[in-house]
Amino acid sequence: MVHQPVMLNEVLEYLEPHPMGTYLDMTVGAAGHSMAIAKKLQGQGKILGIDKDKEILAIAEANLSSCGTPYQLAHSPFSEASHVLEKLGIKALDGVLFDLGVSSYQLDLPKRGFSFGKEGPLDMRMNLNSPLTAADVLATYSEKQLSQIFYEYGEEPQGRKIARKIVEYRTRKPIKSTLELAALVSQCYDYQRGRTHPATKVFQALRICVNQELQELEKSLSCILPFLSEKARMVIISFHSLEDRIVKQFIKANLASLTEITPKPATPTQEEQKLNPRSRSARLRCVQKK
Repeated sequence: MVHQPVMLNEVLEYLEPHPMGTYLDMTVGAAGHSMAIAKKLQGQGKILGIDKDKEILAIAEANLSSCGTPYQLAHSPFSEASHVLEKLGIKALDGVLFDLGVSSYQLDLPKRGFSFGKEGPLDMRMNLNSPLTAADVLATYSEKQLSQIFYEYGEEPQGRKIARKIVEYRTRKPIKSTLELAALVSQCYDYQRGRTHPATKVFQALRICVNQELQELEKSLSCILPFLSEKARMVIISFHSLEDRIVKQFIKANLASLTEITPKPATPTQEEQKLNPRSRSARLRCVQKK
């Protein structure tokens, strides 16, 4: 199973993979991008893939095994990429890809709890070994903490109202399912069908909180920089302003060693946005090691 990778043509254009190169996919997922890079390596070079989701790594393994290009996969958060590379004896990379956010595989599985459109438990963990779930956050965090999470991680203007609603509701019964939470959030809005669902930002905020996504991103960008060889390229696809802001700040802080290939981020084509609506918010930035 391979979902259509976001901005695949643009990734290959900016990454410029060459046959003898070593390329690291920091968020390998089902290996959609990695398979396309592997084809460019023509059976040579090497693909390295990291993912914190053990379930999806099994799919990546099956997909990459048929590509004919050497590869190695590691179950790890990408903030620990430097340790993974050291264990594998990798000292230099010719290219790195980040495809941030939740994968289509995770979104489409109700049991993972990422989607407000399907009934499922409020889990939202990318790494199923992690102890904290979205249900835990909703059950134990104070009204002030919830409001802060919704505002900082979801940029949710109704964060205080939603937090108050959740705290009032949980005094009567625990919030257990995705649809239950989505319905609760919807009560704070005058929702009209066809518009962005009112639970979108709350689900994003909870997911970011549970998986510490922004902290992970900051650490991973810094830890991978020393491994980039001269002229190596790094491509980062972000899906919301919080991620993109961290990427921009990282690039700005490291212009002494990096050249910005995309002063303005690349975006999906109109055709891709029609075929894959999930790509609409994607922003691609590329840098090259001096």
